[in-house]
Amino acid sequence: MKFSTALRQGTRRRLERLQTADIVIGIPCFNNDSTLSHVVKTVENGLTLHYPDKRCVVFVADGGSVDDSREEGEDIERSPWVERIISIYRGVPGKGTAVRAIFEAANLLQAKATLLFDSDLRSITPEWVKSMIDAIINDGVDFIAPYYTRYKYDGTITNNIVYNLTRTLYGYQVRQPIGGDFAFSLPLIKKYLPKEDWETDVAKFGIDIWLTTTAMVHKVKIAQANLGVKIHDVKDPAESLGPMFRQVVGTLLLLMEEYEDVWLKVKGSKKVPIVGPDLHAEPQPFEINVQKLVDDFKIGYGNWKELWQKIINKESWKVIEKLTVTETDKFLIETEHWARILYDLAAAFHHWKGNRQLLISLMTPLYFARVASFVNRTKNMSNTEAEKVVEIQAEVFETNKKYLVDRWNSDIKL
Repeated sequence: MKFSTALRQGTRRRLERLQTADIVIGIPCFNNDSTLSHVVKTVENGLTLHYPDKRCVVFVADGGSVDDSREEGEDIERSPWVERIISIYRGVPGKGTAVRAIFEAANLLQAKATLLFDSDLRSITPEWVKSMIDAIINDGVDFIAPYYTRYKYDGTITNNIVYNLTRTLYGYQVRQPIGGDFAFSLPLIKKYLPKEDWETDVAKFGIDIWLTTTAMVHKVKIAQANLGVKIHDVKDPAESLGPMFRQVVGTLLLLMEEYEDVWLKVKGSKKVPIVGPDLHAEPQPFEINVQKLVDDFKIGYGNWKELWQKIINKESWKVIEKLTVTETDKFLIETEHWARILYDLAAAFHHWKGNRQLLISLMTPLYFARVASFVNRTKNMSNTEAEKVVEIQAEVFETNKKYLVDRWNSDIKL
């Protein structure tokens, strides 16, 4: 069943009664009763403190939470300057449909600035609100991505795949392309809404990379906002990031197909300005199960080695084979090999005639291997030193872009 709108009728009527707003802050939510009230309270404080003369709406788009999320959101004392709407969205379950509802609300209200904040944030402050809104309203920025200080093993999909690929493909050095907390101008909102992607995997974890890529492809004015430390519900990649990996990477690869006429022409990358005050803070470390990452890689090798060997270049394949007999603490993939492996996989996806979800599934153990390698490379490093490693990785990906283009354009037989 296709949905022409993510807004329920009662919610739409309420928005129509409001008529207009200057600022909409959207919070996608699903079973976040332990954190939602903090996020709502903080953004409303930020709006009251910094924008008392603006018409402001806080819109919680809920996925049908079975905990007390909606009740927690409603029970917070209301500010007389901020309208709060908490509504269950309609459509494919997932964050993307929540974002669609928020964008539809912002468009109905013709809001000058629309912000998205994840509902599991613990470190959000009223200053986050100001940094992002000011750049949209006062500086003419269309799209703002977050710029966090994160623990070196938080954001492994970003650090090892998404940052490297989006920077290389589209030429923008946006450090957190799937950071979750974004801001948008009204003209950009109007570019997103008519697109056909809302009922695909974009409706799930693919939404963040889709939002960022779409902004880059439309060449709108982009910035990053200093948000300091991001503290949220951390997920160990060895335990719980498989489904997220498949949806994020699947969306990223489908976008490569859709926009190949754009990225094939891009050379190099440019810095993206950072707005807001520099916030000095040290993120909290957490444990990561390297042994499980290695074990899952080896299980994947047992299941997929024949297909992997057809896809991966010969030199990198030798590295993969060697890793299957390497001790965990010596487990290492050099960045040049990792870049070429990812490019081999992207080209295979492009030429794949079968089930593409199967191809993405067989990539997952290779991602686990790379994360284990990154942990071993950086285990004695500070966060700052590990960040330099991430930047060097991205440069290696850029240097090897011709390899990607050649593989993409070649006649690969699978």
